[in-house]
Amino acid sequence: MSYTTRVALSFALVSAMTALVAFGVLSFVWEQHFQTYTRENIQRLAETTATSIGQKYATSHSWYSGALTPAESAGELSGGVGVQVVDAHGNVVYDDSRTTDSNSQISLAPTDRDSMAQATIYSDGENVGTVRVWVYGSNTLLTQADQEFRSQSYKAMIFASCLAVVLAFLLGFWFARTLVDPISRISRAARKIGQGDLSARTQLSGDDEISQLGETFDAMAASVEKDRNLERRLTTDVAHELRTPLMAIQSTVEAMVDGVYDVTPERLETVDSEVQRLSRLVDAILKLSRLENGSTRLKPQLVNVGDLISSIIATHEAFVRDAGLTLVYDAEPDVYVWGDPDMISQAVANLISNAVRYTAEGSVTVTVKAGSEMAQISVADTGIGLSPEEAKNVFGRFWRADSARTREKGGLGIGLSMVKEIVDQHDGWVRVEGEKGKGATFTIYIPLFNEERVKERKAREKRALKGQDANSGDGAAPSRGKESEKDRASLWRKRSRGKKREADVPDDRQEGE
Repeated sequence: MSYTTRVALSFALVSAMTALVAFGVLSFVWEQHFQTYTRENIQRLAETTATSIGQKYATSHSWYSGALTPAESAGELSGGVGVQVVDAHGNVVYDDSRTTDSNSQISLAPTDRDSMAQATIYSDGENVGTVRVWVYGSNTLLTQADQEFRSQSYKAMIFASCLAVVLAFLLGFWFARTLVDPISRISRAARKIGQGDLSARTQLSGDDEISQLGETFDAMAASVEKDRNLERRLTTDVAHELRTPLMAIQSTVEAMVDGVYDVTPERLETVDSEVQRLSRLVDAILKLSRLENGSTRLKPQLVNVGDLISSIIATHEAFVRDAGLTLVYDAEPDVYVWGDPDMISQAVANLISNAVRYTAEGSVTVTVKAGSEMAQISVADTGIGLSPEEAKNVFGRFWRADSARTREKGGLGIGLSMVKEIVDQHDGWVRVEGEKGKGATFTIYIPLFNEERVKERKAREKRALKGQDANSGDGAAPSRGKESEKDRASLWRKRSRGKKREADVPDDRQEGE
């Protein structure tokens, strides 16, 4: 049975149960309160008739001088009602259940006094008789009109119940369809993605939970498609990067083997340079992989960021000058963080190298300052710059701002990926901003040193190591997972943003992805 049918039947069942309860309540009212109401009406008729007869009897002091006229009127006006008048001695003086020309006819008046209403006739304060009123064919004093009304009420209730069940079923069917339709769209999109169509989307939008689920699914699908495209591009780029030096080595060696080239130190040096280039590429990929899977552990300590960066500036000053650029360094004093100085140095060195590589003329400016919660290390250049779309992809592996650049000028293409991974492992983040043709600025944010924060981090790492030891006992290799590092970075971002970091990061910042 489909979900739509189950929901529709559930609505119908609820409606039927509601109608059944209402029907039971109505029956109780009819059998209890309505019968009391009709009995009171008959009793009121008897009392009214007795009063009228008493008034007329007081005038004529005779039953047959017009005193019984009210009894005749009561019987005629109330269909299905019998009226009987007896005197004070119990003699029947009027009974409309008998014919007027034969007093010997048997009366149809009930013998059970509970099946009739009685009222005493008083004339000048004296009891002169009794009026008895009953309903033909009903021991509960329900008139024919009352019985028809009750019967029609039951029929109306049954009709309303059936109509309510049908409407509830239709409403349930419609509700289930509106509920199932977006779920079906999500299922179809998931099925298409499972079959390889990564462009499938639910196209849902709205404020309800299912629409938000659809939007989240679409965002996830877009991320999967982007990652798959990056993976394909990565495979192509890695193949290209490995093929270029291998082809150079192969062609040179084959030429020397075939005797086309003489084996000279210069040609051997060419082969060696290509081997070294290949080795650097593989080594860089290996380093990034180790950073991502957590096998490269941090060795945190108290770091004076200004002093650390000044040493990097000293080692890169000649490199920047040889490129025809000016290196500017400005640092606030006493900016301390808790981190791995080698890792931080490598991240900043990668940024400086990247700035020099993509800057033809001008300067590279490195600044260090402290915000309210974060230490900021910025590397700005006056190079080719970045567009907003390029800024989103700048931290991808083998991504280059100018795809037409050769590897000799463009570098290995994974330096920025390593920067982001290093910063993530320090519970920070990196932001990039720039304008095409006017340069770019990369800013690293790392939490300032705080004893309480350091204690919390050590406690987390200790718990993580215990968890790794437990996993290693099950045959799993102990390693600090990338996800835990991401979780810590995410937690730190949320905590820091809740403490008004406007002094650290402008509102229009764009974090590198």
